[in-house]
Amino acid sequence: MSRQMRDVLRQQVGELRHEPTAKRIRAELGGRTVVDSTRALLVWEPRRVVPVYAVPVEDVIVELEPAAGAGVSADDSVGLRLPEMSARRVLDPSVPFAVHSTEGQLVTLRSGGAVAAAFRPADPDLAGHLLLDFAGFDRWYEEEERIVSHPRDPFHRVDVRASGRHVVVELDGQVLAESTRPRLLFETLLPTRYYLPVEDVTAELVPSPTRTACAYKGEASYWTVRAADVVAEDMAWSYEHPLPDAAEIAGLVAFFDERLDLVVDGVRRGRPLTPWSR
Repeated sequence: MSRQMRDVLRQQVGELRHEPTAKRIRAELGGRTVVDSTRALLVWEPRRVVPVYAVPVEDVIVELEPAAGAGVSADDSVGLRLPEMSARRVLDPSVPFAVHSTEGQLVTLRSGGAVAAAFRPADPDLAGHLLLDFAGFDRWYEEEERIVSHPRDPFHRVDVRASGRHVVVELDGQVLAESTRPRLLFETLLPTRYYLPVEDVTAELVPSPTRTACAYKGEASYWTVRAADVVAEDMAWSYEHPLPDAAEIAGLVAFFDERLDLVVDGVRRGRPLTPWSR
């Protein structure tokens, strides 16, 4: 009997998983390189949806110290309910590194006055490795290229395709945008995103100071949307200088269809449930 791949992936989310990477991985902390490894692993703790880097202890250049305090155990009350990803709550990137769903010991890396967290897992298949808190370091590099947000998952893909679909964006019955020339961004286990030319947005777009980073697309800038009586903060976003995987969406505008209504070729889509629904 054939199985849908999404179901196979959903079953694995609750397991501790790892995958070697051939890339040289470096991390900086306190103005110096403190991690330099060609033997790194990508590790997903149970229920984590994005990986962290794990490196052999020998590839950490600074001394390790026992961490002050205990970590937080991720029981089934922690995380988001995302049925498309797992029957259990998942630990999305908003759940901090200090929350762990596997046994192990917390440790600290110190470089000058800067500190970063690490975790020594108890699992024998990961013996001798340290999981590293991506957000706790100043900079990360794969080979000579800087990466942002979190390690890139080798099983996660982004595809952008030009489309002729008729797309209407509405909020509270007010049309915000309408286009027949969107670019559709397909990303593994996430809803399709519809990127529209700015000229096809009929609402007023007011620049927002909000910025976020995506490991696959780069830095996003946000827009507050105004139309008639509608004012929606940070409802739309753009990538002015996207990473190569998403170069085709440069300067286009996408909307959170978790929070408004999207009509595609005359069919009103349901609002997806994602980490951005809240």
